[in-house]
Amino acid sequence: MEILRAENLSKVYGTGENTVRALDNVSFSVSKGEFVAIVGPSGSGKSTLLHILGGVDKPTSGRVLVDGCDVYGQDDEKLAIFRRRQVGLIYQFYNLIPVLNVVENITLPVLLDGRKVNKEYLEELLATLRLNGREKHLPNQLSGGQQQRVSIGRALINSPAIVLADEPTGNLDSKNSQEIISLLRASNKKYNQTVLIITHDENIALQAGRIIAIEDGKIIRDEVTGQ
Repeated sequence: MEILRAENLSKVYGTGENTVRALDNVSFSVSKGEFVAIVGPSGSGKSTLLHILGGVDKPTSGRVLVDGCDVYGQDDEKLAIFRRRQVGLIYQFYNLIPVLNVVENITLPVLLDGRKVNKEYLEELLATLRLNGREKHLPNQLSGGQQQRVSIGRALINSPAIVLADEPTGNLDSKNSQEIISLLRASNKKYNQTVLIITHDENIALQAGRIIAIEDGKIIRDEVTGQ
């Protein structure tokens, strides 16, 4: 079952001699439950693509469909709701709220949406992420790996259609990096969660079920790894 489709996505910055084509007519689709790695050199368009897929940055042309919904065919209010409910974003630098504890950071997207937290699912997430006993800790009382686990919990709490991770291990040592990837793979398998991850790390990319390579704003390779 298709969960995500990118159709002829282009993103152009600047005009005239200063024009930069960050994405150039990119098209692909992702099925529900896939674990996809997006790889490519710096400046290749990977992060631009991820932000467009997540409803953060509008394409110059083309369409994004998530679970059949035309993301940029919505007004700003519906787009904001889409981002909260259908997309889980994980960044390299965690982006946690310093004055909120672990549980408050994880449940923030649900509370911002004016909904009740599913306590049973929250407890399950805390156990899966091995954050039991740290529920009341503030971000500055956690290690880098623990902070990234909190950001994964925040991305998963709404059971979004897709989870988008932008270099989630870029700020971690190799042991914590592998732990984070293992957790993302576990959520992919346990909850049939669709995950797209940007990474420079070839070893991490090879743990995905599919690798999409981008260069100069174009897809140059799209292959199944058999994972």
